[in-house]
Amino acid sequence: MNIYITNKQQDLRINKKDIEKVIKALSKCHGALFDELSIHFVSSLKIKELHKILFNDPSITDCITCPIDPPGMKPYCLLGEVFVCPQVAIDYAKEHATDPLKETILYVIHGFLHLLGYDDLSAEDQKIMRQKEKDSLDYLNKEGLC
Repeated sequence: MNIYITNKQQDLRINKKDIEKVIKALSKCHGALFDELSIHFVSSLKIKELHKILFNDPSITDCITCPIDPPGMKPYCLLGEVFVCPQVAIDYAKEHATDPLKETILYVIHGFLHLLGYDDLSAEDQKIMRQKEKDSLDYLNKEGLC
């Protein structure tokens, strides 16, 4: 399993090894089989640019996912890419008195779940996504990763 992590933002300190451990734990938690995944931590400006290019929406967002192969595809599964904006997590954490790093990890989880095929467009899909996020956070907490 190759996990590529880039950090092109300066807003929040990101430990790449910790993020890699989170992804490996999420893979185990959800039984996700893949060979390659990329996580990119980007600035507010970059996430707005990507949001405009990919969704014709220039507003800021927490994460954007770009799925490539469905999980478990043979012989090689390139799961996709997740773009995460820690500045959104920092802003949310200030408003809600939470930890910006934990909020950023929630965005990583959310993006990972999208790559596994979960969606949040309908009310029912949102309910399922929130439960999967909760299950993921519980698992990471149990593993001492969050």
